[in-house]
Amino acid sequence: MKNIAFYLTPKINVIFEYTDASMRQLFEKMEHHYYTSIPILNEKGHYIGTITEGDILRKISKKETISFKDMENIFVKDIKRSKLYSPVSIDADFNDLLDVIAHQNFVPVIDDQGVFIGIVTRSAILSSIQKLTK
Repeated sequence: MKNIAFYLTPKINVIFEYTDASMRQLFEKMEHHYYTSIPILNEKGHYIGTITEGDILRKISKKETISFKDMENIFVKDIKRSKLYSPVSIDADFNDLLDVIAHQNFVPVIDDQGVFIGIVTRSAILSSIQKLTK
């Protein structure tokens, strides 16, 4: 099998958000791109986790009313994430990637310092497997 880097969508082509962004910025970014989840990074570029639309909805549901203006005062770092999206190292074994991708739509990929370098999508893996079976 090929190296994980072969399947990588590099960071420059990935929609992500930083922990200090507002919930409104996060929501608008996800809505604009029709994404249901995106990776979250700290100011140093380290992968922190993945936020889903469900996480946003749970945060909103804890308040009686919330407006877009209110969402500007809630930060990504304050939104509890309900699911752990495990990252893999760029040096990880392909089988390790398969173990994770079976439970996630995408897998964040980090370097040996924990810096986010991109994602591997389930569709990239499936497309590759489909080509092998033809």
